[in-house]
Amino acid sequence: MSFTSKVIIVTGAAGNVGSAVIRLLAERGARVAAVDAVKQPLDALVASLPDPGRHLALSGYDLLDPAACAAIAERVGRELGRIDGVVNTVGGFAMGSLAESGPELWDHMFGLNLKTALNLYRAVVPSMREARAGSLVAIGAAAALRAPDGLAAYASSKSAVLRLTESLADELKRDGVRVNAVLPGTIDTPQNRAAMPDADPSLWVKPTEVAEAILFLLSDAASGVTGALLPVGGRS
Repeated sequence: MSFTSKVIIVTGAAGNVGSAVIRLLAERGARVAAVDAVKQPLDALVASLPDPGRHLALSGYDLLDPAACAAIAERVGRELGRIDGVVNTVGGFAMGSLAESGPELWDHMFGLNLKTALNLYRAVVPSMREARAGSLVAIGAAAALRAPDGLAAYASSKSAVLRLTESLADELKRDGVRVNAVLPGTIDTPQNRAAMPDADPSLWVKPTEVAEAILFLLSDAASGVTGALLPVGGRS
């Protein structure tokens, strides 16, 4: 899959999946606008990419603020010339029973997992509609399909991402804009290994495997795919 001349915005860029997506995109010719709250790791990531001057490192933008997302879209369009795709990997995870999870937890989960994607989508879709082309990819979760004990807030917020994906795909398909999501199982990250020391991480999906699925959905090879909820579960 070649992304030569493509411009892709990736949020959560310094995270495990975000950084894997960015490295693959850069290797395959894309110009990347990497968005993350943490400046130093983000700058280091972009500096490590092939021909780093072709890319943007964008920190200090609050994705919960629609105006900040509009500023991201404006800057990327101005400095990189276009926006061909968005990958929203920013998000969060938290457990809590009904008794333990107050409104703050629910607001936090829906903010990180749903509103960050919604705000950036709203900011970039007008230019994609004008170009009659574009691809939006979000990260859902396997738990959004069937939620276990203690994950009501998290799974509900991820389920909302799936419904957003399906509805926007239907809304935008006649404008040439595709909207899809991947649904990872447990991802093999340092954080998950520390949290689950007795589990077998060889069964988990790797960040690069999630990234490859995302790149497929972004690519012209998936030109006929919209509204897909693609499971990426490894062997777990």
